[in-house]
Amino acid sequence: MQMAVNILLVIDALIMIVFVLLQSGKSAGLSGAISGGAEQLFGKQKAKGLDLFLHRGTVVTGILFFLLAFLSAYVI
Repeated sequence: MQMAVNILLVIDALIMIVFVLLQSGKSAGLSGAISGGAEQLFGKQKAKGLDLFLHRGTVVTGILFFLLAFLSAYVI
């Protein structure tokens, strides 16, 4: 059981790394350089398409990583 949780933890970590690396920068482009990315920080722009999928995937894999790490450390 411990070995299976650790394998799932490593797979989840690798998937989360891929999701984070594939996301575009929050201050991409000239407007981000001028304003410092404040529009994205305060929620004036919403993610669409692939960026939305990558953002949600990152959140899900992050939560799964936390749960698997907790399970691995305290329960098993």
